[in-house]
Amino acid sequence: MKENTNSKIENIIHNHEQSGKYFEVEGQKTFALDYGNGEVVLCIHGVPTSSFLYRKVLRSLASKNYRGISIDLPGLGLSSRPENFDYTFQSFAEFLAKAIKALDIQKFHLVVHDIGGPVGFALAARQLENILSLTILNSWVDVVNFKKPLPMRPFEKKVLGEAELKMMTRQTWPIMFSKLGVLHADKIPAEEIKAYVDLLKREDNGKAFLKIMRNFPDSPEFRKTCLQAVQNVPYPIQAIWGEEDPGLTYERYGKEIAKMADLKEMTLLPSKHFLQEEVWEQIATKIDELAKTAY
Repeated sequence: MKENTNSKIENIIHNHEQSGKYFEVEGQKTFALDYGNGEVVLCIHGVPTSSFLYRKVLRSLASKNYRGISIDLPGLGLSSRPENFDYTFQSFAEFLAKAIKALDIQKFHLVVHDIGGPVGFALAARQLENILSLTILNSWVDVVNFKKPLPMRPFEKKVLGEAELKMMTRQTWPIMFSKLGVLHADKIPAEEIKAYVDLLKREDNGKAFLKIMRNFPDSPEFRKTCLQAVQNVPYPIQAIWGEEDPGLTYERYGKEIAKMADLKEMTLLPSKHFLQEEVWEQIATKIDELAKTAY
């Protein structure tokens, strides 16, 4: 049975890999999930995930005549995990700017989630003229006052973080995935849920992930950068929220984004933090609707 489970997980990751491509960014092997043709929709993932989280959204976008792309950030997913990389949000934004250039992407619709929010805002702030629209999924803007959800705080601490990561296994991850991530984990194949652990740990056993968790920005300067991407911008913005998210709650972070981005309304969907797993079609439809207002 264990061998059969291993084989199924390996096949899931293999098929995921075959759906994308590898390319180099300043000598670093980088993976991008890439579906469809048309205007580019760039989807930035967070932690402890990768482009794998967007696989259903990208397929749906492809069916709507878009080219959906999600790039694995360094240290996560199928991208390389260099020990000397600066695993900060600003460095991720700079990395993505270089990756976009390497893929010869000019203008694009931007979708952000989790830490992909602040990272994506920093990316957008430096090239406002290239953003066609911005869709924000459960994330945050005010980095100064942000508080990590309780289950993620142990990763900040040395020794404790390493111990917590060691306990994140194929057996334990589905429990956290269900509590924090989705409303109906039973509707997602168990092997797909477990694949997240393999994609997180890979060859460095999650060391890069810990570096990321210990490098969250909280300066007024970085908050100002983030705000530049959501205030007085030339592109339309929307926020879509998994309304049952127990960590990045709608009441705290959803309403905060609505206020800071001056959004008149938000789309609330029946899911938790990993809403891309459950309501991907609704997300893709809203992205499409917003994209059509960008001209």
